[in-house]
Amino acid sequence: MHPKNPFSKAYDFDLLMRHSPELRKFVFVNEYGNQTITFGDQLAVRALNTALLKAHYGLDYWDIPEQNLCPPIPGRLDYLLHVADLIPKSTLRLLDIGTGANLIYPILANCHFHWQCAASEVDLDALKNAQEIIDGNSVLANIDLRQQRFKNSILEHIIKPEDEFDVVVCNPPFFKNRTDAEKQNLRKVRNLQLEDMERLNFGGLANELWYKGGEEAFVKKMAEESVQFKDQVHWFTSLVSQKENLKNIKRAINKTLPTDVQVIAMEQGNKKSRFVAWTFR
Repeated sequence: MHPKNPFSKAYDFDLLMRHSPELRKFVFVNEYGNQTITFGDQLAVRALNTALLKAHYGLDYWDIPEQNLCPPIPGRLDYLLHVADLIPKSTLRLLDIGTGANLIYPILANCHFHWQCAASEVDLDALKNAQEIIDGNSVLANIDLRQQRFKNSILEHIIKPEDEFDVVVCNPPFFKNRTDAEKQNLRKVRNLQLEDMERLNFGGLANELWYKGGEEAFVKKMAEESVQFKDQVHWFTSLVSQKENLKNIKRAINKTLPTDVQVIAMEQGNKKSRFVAWTFR
């Protein structure tokens, strides 16, 4: 993990359970004598997230519907820590594309870094849940939620003429369609030896998990639209879950004639990931 990530060490489950007793039913002692949870269990990860946000950031309320994507907080914070290295300013103005019901990037950007945040979302139910999280925490009151009313647009209709952002972040839908998502989930469930063979490991609804053409098509579309806002945004960034998509994504970005393109590698335990960043400045 990033050297500044406070979650790089083992979780203090006693501390977390004091802040969120609901977590207790998911905690057990493993064969090495350590407290842990089943990280393949969406409900356990959701309870852990609630406890982490309460214990470390003082949130009074955080919850998502069972069917929505449940993000692992340490990995999400890692992305933002690397973004902070990219833009050495104390306070950034951040736009999160597709914030989802969990609102996790604006929450971490606001609470960990004290950045100013706006966030877009196309799904009305997800937007409603994100607003409930904001309403339940006075510290999040300045987060600006924006509905994307045009499903074929990403940045268009979200970035206003008067906006200026230091960075755009995005966790794009990674699969091409439902069949692709279910196939990948089945492999993941088997690898983790989970009992529930039909439940997505971290949940997720259609527009959270798949997009026609997958993440490659999504980031290409985002790059195409970014040209319109090159004077309003310093860095455009997006996670890329599949390394084999990088070549075509970078080619599409380079066609827009940016002044710089970077691929930032990240590691969380055995998981390797990365995000692509480009700027016209």
